[in-house]
Amino acid sequence: MSENKACIIIGASHGGGQAAVSLRQSGWNGDIILVGEENYAPYHRPPLSKEFLSGGKDIDDILIRPDATYETANILCVRGKRVDTIHPKDRLVFLDGGDTLQYDKLILATGARPRELPIPGADLPNVFYLRSADDILKIKAKIDAGKKAVIIGGGYIGLETAASLRKQGMVVTVLEMEDRILQRVTAPIMSEFYQRIHTEEGVKIIRNCAATEIQDGLKIITTNGDFNADMVIVGIGVIPNIELAQDCGLVVGNGIVVDEHCRTSDPHIYAIGDVTWHHNPIYDTHLRLESVPNATDQAKTAALAICGKPKPYNALPWFWSDQFDLKLQIAGLSAGYDDIVLRGNPDIGRSFAAFYFKGDKLLAVDAVNRPGEYMVGKRLIPQTMGAGKIIDKKALADETIPLKTFLK
Repeated sequence: MSENKACIIIGASHGGGQAAVSLRQSGWNGDIILVGEENYAPYHRPPLSKEFLSGGKDIDDILIRPDATYETANILCVRGKRVDTIHPKDRLVFLDGGDTLQYDKLILATGARPRELPIPGADLPNVFYLRSADDILKIKAKIDAGKKAVIIGGGYIGLETAASLRKQGMVVTVLEMEDRILQRVTAPIMSEFYQRIHTEEGVKIIRNCAATEIQDGLKIITTNGDFNADMVIVGIGVIPNIELAQDCGLVVGNGIVVDEHCRTSDPHIYAIGDVTWHHNPIYDTHLRLESVPNATDQAKTAALAICGKPKPYNALPWFWSDQFDLKLQIAGLSAGYDDIVLRGNPDIGRSFAAFYFKGDKLLAVDAVNRPGEYMVGKRLIPQTMGAGKIIDKKALADETIPLKTFLK
């Protein structure tokens, strides 16, 4: 290396892996050390509940980049190691096992962990969480057509898992404690649509149903009856891994607080991805986003800032979900909407788009098997939010009017 300095990245998932590569591409000439708890190179997380769980792909198929990429870029990957503590005053990172690393700059990409089910029996054999490749390998070993799987939690992860298991012939029941599935993340119209699709595919969904105990033999006791299972999968949300940041004195809120350059309250420490509490200028609000695009965008932002080429973070949130033959693409954030414009009919078939408005401002679009509506919505949202563009809602709902009309 031409400079005797180091940037250490803690966390080797989407954000951490992207940060390492972006640092080198942005001109960092010092050491880059990527520390991760898993024994794999950074891999794509979304396929875990889809193609990886269904057996369509193995770990090598979902690697974000091959090992050779990190070797060529002279990035040291430290795998299977956990960071115990950070000493900001001395700029030291202490690993489990006693190793110590010195940094000039530090990036926290510590992500989030599954929220644990707080009931008796949640630690029984064949009760699984879904966050890592190793989690999925344990689940895959238990999949058998005709056997029963109970999924606790009707969010996107729970429903994606339900679809993957159902396609492999398992008898699947989803238990959701709220009035509807996806209640915390989307509008009733989307909940009703996915309820219909999963029911048509043979998934049983029980709402207003909170698990209170799991007994030996995997009998799930709930507020809405008892259920027997061969496996239980818990998907009730995640918790940001802020402990390292808290312990070393960084400012935290609903995540690690960062500025528009992903810099924390310590000028030598940056944070990226699911763990950050950051300002989104499009919506003029603070957010913590659990999204791959956010992790990779913030990784690039942090790398540029560290390399003296600052470019403020200003990205439109976007997400996706694959279930059965459905590809849901989401652009923007629908919270606070007061009107929904539909293009297509969610009660018939498997293709439509929902545009969420607050007054004249287009906040978000949910597009099911509608890539055209997704791409147009993604472009229109910043125009209506910031530039005052007005969209004719009646025309938007008319499928005889070409989408390109709205971009003029």
